[in-house]
Amino acid sequence: MKPLYVIIFTWLSVFSLFAQNDKDNNWLSNQSQPQFDNILEPVKFKAEAQKISDTEFKIILNATIDDTWHLYSQHIEEGPLPTDITFVDSGIDYQLIGETSEPDVAPYFDEVFQVDVKYFSNSAQFVQTIQLTNPDLKSITVEVFFMTCNDEKCITGDDVLIVPLSDDFEAAALPVAEIDEKSKAMSEALDLKISGWDQYQPQDAEEQSNWMIFVFGFIGGLIALLTPCVFPMIPLTVSFFTKSASDPKKGLVNSILYGFFIFLIYVLLSLPFHLLDSVDPEILNNISTNATLNIIFFIIFLVFAFSFFGYYELTLPASWSNALDSKANKVGGAIGIFFMALTLAIVSFSCTGPILGSLLGSSLTTDGGAMQLSLGMSGFGLALALPFTLFAMFPKWLNSLPKSGGWLNTVKVVLGFIELALALKFLSNADLVLNLGFLKRELFIGLWLLIAIGLALYLFGKIKFPHDGPLQKLSKTRIAVGLLTVAFAIYLIPGLTNSKAANLSLLSGFPPPLFYSYYQQESDCPLGLECYKSVDEGVAAAKAANKPIMIDFTGWACVNCRKMEEQVWSTPEVYKMLKEEYIIISLYIDDKRDLDEGEQFSYLKPNGKIKDIKTIGDKWATLQTINFKNNSQPYYVLVNPEMELLNETIAYTPNAGTYLEWLKSGLASFKGN
Repeated sequence: MKPLYVIIFTWLSVFSLFAQNDKDNNWLSNQSQPQFDNILEPVKFKAEAQKISDTEFKIILNATIDDTWHLYSQHIEEGPLPTDITFVDSGIDYQLIGETSEPDVAPYFDEVFQVDVKYFSNSAQFVQTIQLTNPDLKSITVEVFFMTCNDEKCITGDDVLIVPLSDDFEAAALPVAEIDEKSKAMSEALDLKISGWDQYQPQDAEEQSNWMIFVFGFIGGLIALLTPCVFPMIPLTVSFFTKSASDPKKGLVNSILYGFFIFLIYVLLSLPFHLLDSVDPEILNNISTNATLNIIFFIIFLVFAFSFFGYYELTLPASWSNALDSKANKVGGAIGIFFMALTLAIVSFSCTGPILGSLLGSSLTTDGGAMQLSLGMSGFGLALALPFTLFAMFPKWLNSLPKSGGWLNTVKVVLGFIELALALKFLSNADLVLNLGFLKRELFIGLWLLIAIGLALYLFGKIKFPHDGPLQKLSKTRIAVGLLTVAFAIYLIPGLTNSKAANLSLLSGFPPPLFYSYYQQESDCPLGLECYKSVDEGVAAAKAANKPIMIDFTGWACVNCRKMEEQVWSTPEVYKMLKEEYIIISLYIDDKRDLDEGEQFSYLKPNGKIKDIKTIGDKWATLQTINFKNNSQPYYVLVNPEMELLNETIAYTPNAGTYLEWLKSGLASFKGN
């Protein structure tokens, strides 16, 4: 595989996992979260015209900016995207006189992009003078494209403004694309007209601490330190700095600077993801559940796994590291040390790339967006950097380091088995969203069982890989990890059965759901519960049974959906409540099966753009966005058959007691208690 493709695939795998968890891990603890109006619009534009003469006008665009957010200037050369204002049909019906003015502000240092830029807070006004060439012109159209950021995320937006030039102008709707009558009718049918929002106001949610992501990244960095690509570099690099400098203090300063640059490089690698936070509400889900991409990522992780096993090396071009090393020697000073740190990042790629791709994807959560990715990368970089600084400060500690040897290759091979297990998750995602029925729960767990057995046999010296030397005796650490692996394999065995023990609650979210099984199931719904996959069918059943409805927005590839079903829904009290008191409507927003041709239609979005509704998932994802202004899963709504809200909506709620109380309050509201 070409080195460039390895880099690209690693970035894609991180982003895919990031997107999936961005969708999945809407973390909530001990309280409910009605996620209504969860689509951000921090900047709003209004336009007006001031008449100067019969043919000359000032067009004024006023931007209102939410607290903590800022809007960027039109004149930016690097960093964020500049505000772009387009006067449609200028040069035909009117001419622009001069440039579009904006507030005169001093440049600020932007923490996100690490550059000096001009931006506006709270409000901004843009003014353009125009000269009419068509005296009968009643209005002009202005298009605005902009980026806005706060301390955690960046969002791009666009707006189309109609500016009246005369008092007799009648405001018309923005020009939008046309859809046929069938599409109009089917689009209207997606609006459930949920009532009761005035009674159940959104509450604040308790988010997972972003610093936990930093901790996970730090742990990943510590693991990377124990690989053959990094560990041997520690004493060599520390010795270089402490012995090459004429002044011991200078050597210490250089080693600290070296560690700082390692940390900085990994932080900088996360910055492009801040631009990815500007996507529309459903694109992250579409990427993470795309079957083709998941299959590609499955193959990538297989490639990484067999590289860890030692069958080949995935390295970046030697010319890159040689060129950087040469540059470091020629330049010297702080810049030279930076190039040395960059050389380490490139040389160690074959060990750090797969760890970053796996670790960050499994730890990122929803609302922090790219900021959480930056924190994870920061933790990873800090863990890699610390040894080089600490051992330079305390050189005697080097004597306590274990010597490089075969144990480093053992760590690498163990990581290869972990990569192999993670690869199956991508293949499972593709199988689930396409409903192929190939990698069902028992086969998935069986493959994990074989991987666990293979790892145990390796740790006990029964199998070897290309770079393993002769094993004289088993170390205590190797025996301990081997016994833990055997215990894990034993834990997996009940997952192959058709019994209550097959739940494997500690692994909820990783294997396919319990009902996606080779065994005959009571239904194709979670835990054998009765559920409906269509809103119309579910509402009809609720009216017939005179029961309240729980709308379950879920996904085949949704990790937290599986955790809710297998850890919360499975508790006896919750299970009984769902089974006996509610009609469940489960809507899979990542179901990639095509709708029948007669059910496919075009949905006209509020911004005038058209979205083609071709799959079952397209339909339910759009229904969720229209009715709840929310696009995360799991997401639960309790309504009566008349679509009246019974209580606040909630998202991921891992506390079974809290979830049960929520169900009880909805039932009491339905019964009028």
